[in-house]
Amino acid sequence: MEPKWSKAIYKRVLLIGFTLCVLLVTKFTSAIDIYADPEVMMQNGTTGTLRCTFKSSEVVSSATSVTWSFQSSQPDSRFSKAPYVIFYFSSGKGFPGSEEFKDRVQFIGDINKRDVSIQLSPAQFSDNGTFFCDVKNPPDVTGTPARTELRVVLKESLPQNNTTLIIGAVFGALLLLVLIAAGACIFIKVHHNRHDYEGCTSFESVSSQAPQPRKKVESSLEGSKCTVPLGPLQGPVIYAQLDHSGSKNSFHKMEPVVYADIRKN
Repeated sequence: MEPKWSKAIYKRVLLIGFTLCVLLVTKFTSAIDIYADPEVMMQNGTTGTLRCTFKSSEVVSSATSVTWSFQSSQPDSRFSKAPYVIFYFSSGKGFPGSEEFKDRVQFIGDINKRDVSIQLSPAQFSDNGTFFCDVKNPPDVTGTPARTELRVVLKESLPQNNTTLIIGAVFGALLLLVLIAAGACIFIKVHHNRHDYEGCTSFESVSSQAPQPRKKVESSLEGSKCTVPLGPLQGPVIYAQLDHSGSKNSFHKMEPVVYADIRKN
């Protein structure tokens, strides 16, 4: 039984050792990912930016280095055969490369934010070609440099920026919708007011109304009462109170009130 136990322990030790080796090898050979714009267009004589970022599992330190290289697309250029280093960054300092780029390349990135972009000013037609961005962040040292194809052209060859036109079109569409909504609200309001208005607009419309019920009119003097029929309204009604006593104190000897209803024939 003892040999069997020893054999099982031996296998476990071998398995643990193999696992540790794999982890260590993976740790020290972990790759770094580098990103850049595939293609950039610049106007001749202006300032342009070549952007480059990276992703690493390790903390950025003073050992982190950045290398920018250039290979020209023009056959007669001395940079056309192989990439040439035009800028190098390490320990927080930048080191320009060849004389053609020495005074035109500036580091504008932030390595702590994993941004290693550079600025090219002024851009020249001789800069047409491929720019390579390579980053080493030990122990992340294995990675493929990012490539950016630069095209330096005249202003007339640059693509038109349609942002202004798009913003204007959107604003115009929104304004049109607001005007349509406001017009619809005004139309509905006017139509609703016309529908609800039922007043008379002429003398004939008043006379065409249905007869109202009879009303009793009470006299303010001797409590006499009379009923005045109210038919279709055709004219003013005049009420006259006549005194036949002939005396000066006729005010206290009034006879029943006589009402004269004067109507239009």
